[in-house]
Amino acid sequence: MTAQSGWKRSLSIYGGLFDVEGRLEQISELEHRVAAPDFWNDQAQAQKTMKHVAALKEPIDHLKGLQARVDDLAVTISLAEESGDSELLAEANREGDLLDKEIHQFELQILLSGKYDSFNAIVTIHAGAGGTEAQDWASMLQRMFIRWGEQHKYKVEILDYLAGDEAGTKSVTMAVRGLYAYGFLQPEMGVHRLVRISPFDASGRRHTSFAAVEVMPEVDEEVDDIEIRSEDLRVDTYRASGAGGQHINKTDSAVRLTHLPTGIVVACQQERSQIQNRVQAMTMLRSKLVELKIEEQNKELTQVRGPQMEITWGSQIRSYVFQPYQMVKDHRSGVEMGNVQAVMDGELDPFIYGYLEKRAKGELEK
Repeated sequence: MTAQSGWKRSLSIYGGLFDVEGRLEQISELEHRVAAPDFWNDQAQAQKTMKHVAALKEPIDHLKGLQARVDDLAVTISLAEESGDSELLAEANREGDLLDKEIHQFELQILLSGKYDSFNAIVTIHAGAGGTEAQDWASMLQRMFIRWGEQHKYKVEILDYLAGDEAGTKSVTMAVRGLYAYGFLQPEMGVHRLVRISPFDASGRRHTSFAAVEVMPEVDEEVDDIEIRSEDLRVDTYRASGAGGQHINKTDSAVRLTHLPTGIVVACQQERSQIQNRVQAMTMLRSKLVELKIEEQNKELTQVRGPQMEITWGSQIRSYVFQPYQMVKDHRSGVEMGNVQAVMDGELDPFIYGYLEKRAKGELEK
């Protein structure tokens, strides 16, 4: 019964944002184009079209699957109640709980309509001022995002890593790969604030630390007429030094690219091959240039960076309070959670959902 109410809620609140008929018309038009004899003459364009068709079809197929399961659950509940079969009713309740979670996830997905929302994400975390305490906080956020990715069956890969002086992380860049990874993670863009009694303070005093999180869509092909000229690049190579030593090798395989016209710097040391690291670094650079272009075109940053114009200390989007009480609060959506450990273990969906819902309703402060 819970799942049925959840399904009705998703249709009533978000149905207007998920235009099934409009998507079906787009799919029909694109499939007509695919059937043309000369469709595969341009391989690159053909692959883009096929990817677009798949992205349009996926939520419709998901919707049909959820509807079928809700219908089956209603029948199962009815049979269990009529027969008094407690085991069957318990099974139906378990399925209802599972459906609730999956419907909630679908609700999130249909709120994502931006051009890059379906893309993979590149997440970069920078420790703020505060030395070891801030670097430990950056490391905690890194773990939080990895756990979230694992829960959603996304592939998470460390692309670049700079260890803290004594502990933690100065900066880390991760690729989170899977459908809608960027759309889901975009609300995490901004400054995250930690309040706790520092384990690095012998006096046991309470400390406030900050870390900045940047989220970009991973753009692995030429889009939006983004052109990167070889004469605009400075390429530096150096010896990799990944976390834990697992990526350390004896050759200068790590690559750092500097885009001279913009001053953007990206680095990759994940792969053992310098060529592979350069390819990934180019993807990261292209992603940053796409982000920059959208910022220039849209000063409110509603498509890529959300309502904040810049990441600056003191303009935190979320606070994580460990002492004197336990609370995680998002300052944009107002969503709060008292179970801090669950959040640090990757339970971010309530915050992501709250942000996306308010954004869809136009309730976020500009």
